[in-house]
Amino acid sequence: MISKKNKTFMYIVIIGITLMVVFPLLWMVLLSFKTSGEIMASPLSLPKSFNFDNFRHAMDVLDFVSLYKNTAVVCVLALAIELVCTFFSSFVIARMYFKNKRIQTGLFSFFILGLAVSPFILLFPVYKINVFFHLTGIWGLIFPYAASSVAFNTLLLVNYFKQLPTEIDEAAVMDGCSVWTLMFKVILPMSKPVLATIIIFNVLYIWNEFPYASVMLRDVSEYTLSMGASFFKGTYTVDYGGIVASSLMIIVPELIFYGFFQKNIVEGMTAGAVKG
Repeated sequence: MISKKNKTFMYIVIIGITLMVVFPLLWMVLLSFKTSGEIMASPLSLPKSFNFDNFRHAMDVLDFVSLYKNTAVVCVLALAIELVCTFFSSFVIARMYFKNKRIQTGLFSFFILGLAVSPFILLFPVYKINVFFHLTGIWGLIFPYAASSVAFNTLLLVNYFKQLPTEIDEAAVMDGCSVWTLMFKVILPMSKPVLATIIIFNVLYIWNEFPYASVMLRDVSEYTLSMGASFFKGTYTVDYGGIVASSLMIIVPELIFYGFFQKNIVEGMTAGAVKG
């Protein structure tokens, strides 16, 4: 039993952490109602008047329909590529029989090695690879995004597949299932929690990713949401009100998306973290 004193202390810590997390978002909301001059002069004060000029200006400057469409296309195609590749590779590593266990361990170690390397360190090599293969525009983002997610996806999928009872495979094979039927009719339906987690994390990553988008995208018509705020930064001037308002309009749908699927994130992370 936790004593009343310790429980009170835990509540205080939780409330403090919550306030630290929520404060930047609340501060951004207040800044979105200020002019650029007010933001620079008194960033912590309340706005003199609550008006939506910054939001109207952001909608006039940015083509949000195009930004959302481009981001959605990149998300869907990158997710399709990485899910197919990592599902197959993780199934082989976790469920197939290897005569030499070192090969199995080596493959798993190779795939998750990407967790030790920041994708931003590879920005220049990836750019040179895109140039070599003539990958431009959104295709110059889709393949790097898919590749950079292989390590994280493999870590969750392999650990999740390993915790599934091997008796499932044996029963399916005895009933005449082929490997493909086993993968798609048995294992895939059971993998929905961890797949949901992978999809959510990768969508949030692509939604917020800026360095690769700023390097790979040249045509304004192909810009993604992460590039939206850059429209308000000029060579000698910065429209801070426009930056804050546009950033808020980009973040809010993301928060709603996360709120709807947070249960799937907790379930998938718990399931994928257990090793059988």
